[in-house]
Amino acid sequence: MASEWDTHTSLTAAGDGLFGAELDPGWVVGGGVNGGYLLGVVGRAIAEAVPAKPHPLAVSAYYLSASRPGSAQVSTTVLREGGSVATVAAELGQEGTTRITALATYGDLRAMPSDVGTTAEEPTLPPIDECVPLVPSDDAGGMPPPFARRVEIRMHPGDAGFSRGRPSGEMRLRGWFRLPDEQPLDTLALVLASDAYPPTIFNADLPVGWTPTVELTTHVRARPAAR
Repeated sequence: MASEWDTHTSLTAAGDGLFGAELDPGWVVGGGVNGGYLLGVVGRAIAEAVPAKPHPLAVSAYYLSASRPGSAQVSTTVLREGGSVATVAAELGQEGTTRITALATYGDLRAMPSDVGTTAEEPTLPPIDECVPLVPSDDAGGMPPPFARRVEIRMHPGDAGFSRGRPSGEMRLRGWFRLPDEQPLDTLALVLASDAYPPTIFNADLPVGWTPTVELTTHVRARPAAR
C-alpha cells in the first residue's frame, strides 16, 4: 500500500522524459507550495528517468516562481549517465510557466563505497519525546504553516524558543524529523526535510514570517534509518 508521501509525489508518465503531477493543496505555505515537497516531486521524476540510479546524491534547484496546488508538468533531460552516477536536468512547470529548474546527480547508495559517506557528525539531541513538537497553525497564513501536519518535527529545547516568541539569537535549529503514522522515509524525504524544517533565521532577533526559498542545494550520503 502506497504511503501518503508516495501518493502526494506520484507521477503519470507522458513519454520522452515528461511526467504529469498533481500538487497537493496540503503542502501550501505562505504564497506557494513548500519547496521541499516540490523537490520531492521533481526528484521522483528524475529517479524515473534513470531507474538504475534511484537515489539523489546532490540536487541544486532554483525557484523561479511560486507553485500552486493542482496540475503540473515535470520535464527531465538526462545529460550524462555512465559508471556510478547520472546527471539530469529537470523543470517543473504550470500553465506554461517554469516554477523550478534543477540539476541533479543521482546514483545507487546501496552500491556506493563507504568513502562516499560524510564525515559530518550528527548533533547531540535529547530523546524524541523530550524535544519540542512543531505545532502547526490552523490559520492558512499562520506560522507554523498548516503543511507542518504532513511532517513530524521535534526541535531541541534550546532551539525552540522562536515558536514562543523568544528566539535564541543563534541561527541554529536541531531536531528530529519523520513522516507521520510511521510512513517509511526514503531519500526523497530527506530532500523534503531540507526545506520542510523551519529556517534557522527564525532564531535571529527578527520578526518570524514567511521565508521563501530562492535556491536550495541538498546533498544525500546515505539512506535514512528509522529511529
